[in-house]
Amino acid sequence: MTANSSATPPELLAAIDMGSNSFHMVVARLVHGEIRTLEKMGEKVQLGAGLDSHNRLTEDAQERALACLSRFAQRLQGMPPEAVQVVGTNALRVARDAHEFMTRAEEVLGYPVEIIAGREEARLIYLGVSHTLSDDSGRRLVIDIGGGSTEFIIGERFEPQELESLHMGCVSFRNRYFPDGKITRKQMDKAVTHAEQELLNIRQHFRSKGWQSAVGSSGSIKAIASVLTSLRITDGTITLDAMMELRTRLVDMGKVEKLGDLGVRADRQSIFPAGFAILMGAFQSLRITEMTFADGALREGLLYDIAGRIQHEDVRVRTIQALQERYHVDQDHGSAVEHTAIAAWKQVADAWALNTAIDEEVLRWACRLHEIGLTISHSQYHKHGAYLLRYSDLPGFSQQFQRDLATLVRGHRRKFSSAIFEGLNPEDVPRLRYLCVLVRLAVLLQHPRNHEQPPEFRLHPSNNGLALEFTAGWLDERPLTLADLENERDYLAKQSFTLEVKF
Repeated sequence: MTANSSATPPELLAAIDMGSNSFHMVVARLVHGEIRTLEKMGEKVQLGAGLDSHNRLTEDAQERALACLSRFAQRLQGMPPEAVQVVGTNALRVARDAHEFMTRAEEVLGYPVEIIAGREEARLIYLGVSHTLSDDSGRRLVIDIGGGSTEFIIGERFEPQELESLHMGCVSFRNRYFPDGKITRKQMDKAVTHAEQELLNIRQHFRSKGWQSAVGSSGSIKAIASVLTSLRITDGTITLDAMMELRTRLVDMGKVEKLGDLGVRADRQSIFPAGFAILMGAFQSLRITEMTFADGALREGLLYDIAGRIQHEDVRVRTIQALQERYHVDQDHGSAVEHTAIAAWKQVADAWALNTAIDEEVLRWACRLHEIGLTISHSQYHKHGAYLLRYSDLPGFSQQFQRDLATLVRGHRRKFSSAIFEGLNPEDVPRLRYLCVLVRLAVLLQHPRNHEQPPEFRLHPSNNGLALEFTAGWLDERPLTLADLENERDYLAKQSFTLEVKF
């Protein structure tokens, strides 16, 4: 049970997708486990276009983004934190100053902002698309062309089987191949070839898996389907023959401003040829013959992810269990460490400002996985474990959460040095330092590996210290535990943290 698990489930849910081209928000009602959309908002922010030559976000781009978020924020007022998810995608994955922007965004919204990895974005897109389609059998290929990345997923019903995110999008392709708004045969050919080159790494594997139907999502593919309908080339179904005909017409037009005659919105005209080139490359590389469009996308996937957590179908729990099994983690020992750490956390959570559901979750899961690195080597296994958690694709987890997990596993034993916290945002360090202390103590108290219930102990926290008090005689019977605690006192002292043991 997490800190908010006993609360009444929220009535309203909201998700914000801070994409490289557009920001989208959807607000929905959760009714008997089903999501009913109440409101959608979207604005073209072009965050990806605001990256300078050093991959830093320009002030103008940040101001556009923050102005959009301030409008979204008004709709979110009063909603509980567990009912809202705000994520950034490729532009923020690339931006060197992403953290500074996220801090400003959180101040405007009043809710946490997370950056998700490409494959996690792909998982959420598939979740959103699959819930808007009929629950039919057979594999489907889903493609989502964003501003800075394009996601490719093969799945069946609600379960994705193959997830890929390629670093190509309609904003980056526009800037490279159609920067002046001209559509020439030469530039179109170059753009399509580039897309095919990006697909080389996944082409053979995806073809070998196969699919019965292909589905596109998000704005670029929706616009292409709309133009095909407008030109009466198809009924909105995207076919290879239709794409070939549209390619010829785009080159004959020659300029993006003429796309208005085909019903393309003014704010999408400049990126339309780029999105088309990426989809054309996908059709040719993956041998797609026909594709339909689905309304679901990343933001809908986020809503279903929130609903899953509320209804105790949290994909993150499945991810943790899969890691335990894959790396042969001693689950009984991990559970004993977890129970001990939580018994300690409950006594210090308020004093150390660790009283959120996220704090409890990262503490629990770090305890369960603290020995994950043993499958690689016993020597320095805490470092191996940290590397696995930091760089693996973990469905359901943001990049920030993975970094927090990795930090706790890296810091659960041996030296307690500043190196553990290198590369972290400075404001996160005090919180993670306290959580590390709790994991370390729990591991020591369960060092005998006899899976004992947590001993009776009292914690007396201070700003940079902890007094640990046991019942009379408990430590007298456990001289090895006493020796461990004395060593731990010396380790913690290196970080100016005092540990006092009373018995």
